[in-house]
Amino acid sequence: MDRKVALVVGARGVIGRNLVGHLATLEDWEVIGLSRRGGEDAGRVRHVAVDLLDRDDARARLGGLREVTHIFYAAFQDRPSWAELVPPNLAMLVNAVEAVEAAAPGLRHISLMQGYKVYGGHLGPFKTPAREDDPGPMPPEFMIDQLAWLQARAGGWSWSAIRPSVVGGTALGNPMNLAVAIAVYASMSKELGLPLRFPGKPGAHDKLLEMTDAGLLARATLWAATDPRAAGQAFNIANGDLFRWNDLWPRLARFFDLDVAPPLPMPLATMMADKEPLWAAMAAKHGLAPVPYQDVSSWRFADFVFGFDYDMFADSSKARRFGFHDFVDTEAMFLGLFQDLRRRRIIP
Repeated sequence: MDRKVALVVGARGVIGRNLVGHLATLEDWEVIGLSRRGGEDAGRVRHVAVDLLDRDDARARLGGLREVTHIFYAAFQDRPSWAELVPPNLAMLVNAVEAVEAAAPGLRHISLMQGYKVYGGHLGPFKTPAREDDPGPMPPEFMIDQLAWLQARAGGWSWSAIRPSVVGGTALGNPMNLAVAIAVYASMSKELGLPLRFPGKPGAHDKLLEMTDAGLLARATLWAATDPRAAGQAFNIANGDLFRWNDLWPRLARFFDLDVAPPLPMPLATMMADKEPLWAAMAAKHGLAPVPYQDVSSWRFADFVFGFDYDMFADSSKARRFGFHDFVDTEAMFLGLFQDLRRRRIIP
């Protein structure tokens, strides 16, 4: 058996957590999860707490990881504006790769998690469907800088770049978690006796969007890191279907036994700022898990996604041409995530 050791950087996020979980099911992989908070070791998975913004801490804590064969980089440091994201996010990648590269002579591949920011999707209307060879926007953009650094650095190892759309998963305490935000918003609406209104920009209700299931993303990331045909390539990875909120929203509302009402622009970051007492009362009433309110709320990110008043999708046929054929139904993905949150007593 070919022994492989994965270092998952950002192991506590929506993307990293699902990747760790997927790798843990495969007998030929051992997994090391990297995050600021660390985690609890289990089976073939162990965790390391590290501050990747601190070069010395990275070298001290990663310098002994001689067995690493693959780095899966999915870490992210948020900042108030997208222009401020470059220095910390580039520094974390550089510090992680340099520390492991110096320690691990058998390093084979580095996988870099990106997104549609490489096409300017965060700035406004862009060419859709976006393709991997489309030109990027004017800098600054940390995802583009990260890939440029990785390409220049590559030598004894190969690289791949994975570009998901908005990722659907249930990791809590994460700044980019749309499914949890919708579930908590819907649960609060029900508790208050309100219909479920789409809270985004008026023009966002009927635009074409896509999502990327976290489990699908994990499988695609592993495929690109191990299939020789995928080396040195970037891939858009999405569920494979498109949707409009005006069609999907009523279907999601039915899960919560809620009626819908006409959309009403409501910045959730503002509307939900005073709802911690309500959430505490709901947790007591329904016997919910003791999760801090700040860990279940991703309101700023939800506002960002609900503000897409332009089409937001890419062409993911390149991955199929190179050999990855999985797909996920987006409505089924959302309902499955809601069911998981209910099973874990995160929502009533």
